[in-house]
Amino acid sequence: MSMMSKSDMKELLGERAAMVEDFLRSCLNDIAAPPRLKEAMLYSLLAGGKRLRPVLCLTCASMCGGAVEIVLPFACAIEMIHTYSLIHDDLPAMDNDDLRRGKPSNHKAFDEATAILAGDALLTDSFAVMCRTRVSADRLVRAMATIASAAGAAGMAGGQQMDMEHTGGPPITFESLQRMHAMKTGALIRASCVCGAVLAGGDEIVLKAVDDFAAAFGMAFQITDDILDITSDTTTLGKPVRSDVDKGKNTYPFLLGLERSREFAHEQVAASKAALSDFSGKDAEFLSALAAHIIHRTF
Repeated sequence: MSMMSKSDMKELLGERAAMVEDFLRSCLNDIAAPPRLKEAMLYSLLAGGKRLRPVLCLTCASMCGGAVEIVLPFACAIEMIHTYSLIHDDLPAMDNDDLRRGKPSNHKAFDEATAILAGDALLTDSFAVMCRTRVSADRLVRAMATIASAAGAAGMAGGQQMDMEHTGGPPITFESLQRMHAMKTGALIRASCVCGAVLAGGDEIVLKAVDDFAAAFGMAFQITDDILDITSDTTTLGKPVRSDVDKGKNTYPFLLGLERSREFAHEQVAASKAALSDFSGKDAEFLSALAAHIIHRTF
């Protein structure tokens, strides 16, 4: 498999992120909600960001023979779930962060109760948006079950619980750190990729390869996040830096040191690219180039 150039990768990333952005602007139009609640939902949903998860969903669907236009509602619903998790993670009872994507966190722009409800509504309404995906019922139900598991107690919610329990305490084991981040961050990234393949009709062999790619990709993404918390600045990152260190969070640099963390990230990128070895075409090249790029990002 040839490697897509960095400029071509960024161009395709921008094209698919723009598709997501356009859909997100109108996805709540038909939902009747109190104006302040809808304003809070859109405040965070349209605050920018890489749109990485929906782009991964669209790309994996396309790589497996699906049409991105058909999968678009499902992919954007994943971004709604991701946005809900950010709103709740920023709350005083969780990570207590006042800045997100360079803007006041939702609970600072509105209030804590409205932020909680905005997160609740985004999570719940996301499943209604998924139902707009015009694929066979068996594919849609399997994909929805996959996303529900990734967002629930075995995924993001459980990973956040582990994170809170271990914050400020003694260092956890490397294995526990991997499990925590595989749940908190990795589960939704993996589900985004796998759901794209499921919606496109990929067989079990294809789904296994996509999942292997996504698991390693998600790990590299989280390690880089941990590194950026130390090496970046607030303006570039769009949120407070060194907040993980200040709160006593368990991170890869805290446990392994900065250089070993960087090496581990490179190992995960190599593993993610190896998982794509049986795929060919523009989408596989894009995913491989994106994996190589992810550890060199600055935000």
